[in-house]
Amino acid sequence: MTLAVIGGTGFGAFAGLAEVQDHRIETPYGSAEVQTGKLNGRSLIFLPRHGMPARKLPHLINYRANLKALEKLGATQVLAVTAVGTVDPALLVPSLVVPNQLIDYTHGRDLSFFEDEIHHIDFTEPYDPGLRLGILRAVDQVTGDYPDLVVAREGVYGCTQGPRLETAAEIRRLFRDGCTIVGMTAMPEAALAREMGMPYVGISVTVNPGPGLAPGEVVLEDIEAAMDQGLAWVKAILLEFMAAAA
Repeated sequence: MTLAVIGGTGFGAFAGLAEVQDHRIETPYGSAEVQTGKLNGRSLIFLPRHGMPARKLPHLINYRANLKALEKLGATQVLAVTAVGTVDPALLVPSLVVPNQLIDYTHGRDLSFFEDEIHHIDFTEPYDPGLRLGILRAVDQVTGDYPDLVVAREGVYGCTQGPRLETAAEIRRLFRDGCTIVGMTAMPEAALAREMGMPYVGISVTVNPGPGLAPGEVVLEDIEAAMDQGLAWVKAILLEFMAAAA
């Protein structure tokens, strides 16, 4: 099994990746920039979702090209890392969430590979249960090394259109709908992976309270600090996950 990691906001480069090779992969849907390398001696594919350097806004990302590029490089499973805001007031910042469900609020995105035929995927469980179990086992193994690490073992990712942040009223609506976190990139990424038969799992880093859940405006410096802490946790979990899968 070859793992691909898709990095989101704040995760446009993979520190610690050795023997790095840069690739520009052409697909029927456009091109994508991907890196291959070794992490602790194990092969890994890394795709910075927003490009190298990060320039692509969430609604303009070529999700189809990204997924097809990973397939061409031999990826068989995907770990998607996302930066999110909290919707559930009980969630801490920073913390990690391993979502098990999502709700799609996006519009106008290229959301399927099937354009000339009728095809309906089953999307009851948008995140692969087997991969989720592997990630949660890795979480259990590293928790003792990170006393500040807090992980929500399930959650509902509300995927909004972006690129703006949400209004306070929209956050209240998401909470009523059952969402616990909010981001802008899980869809159509998760659905496209399902269409390809590629197991897909997510780890979300909470980097800010949703608008209206804390006094004042969202502060970029606070987001960056939360992201730095969250990515250290994600990398530790990833290393443990890959070691267990070897």
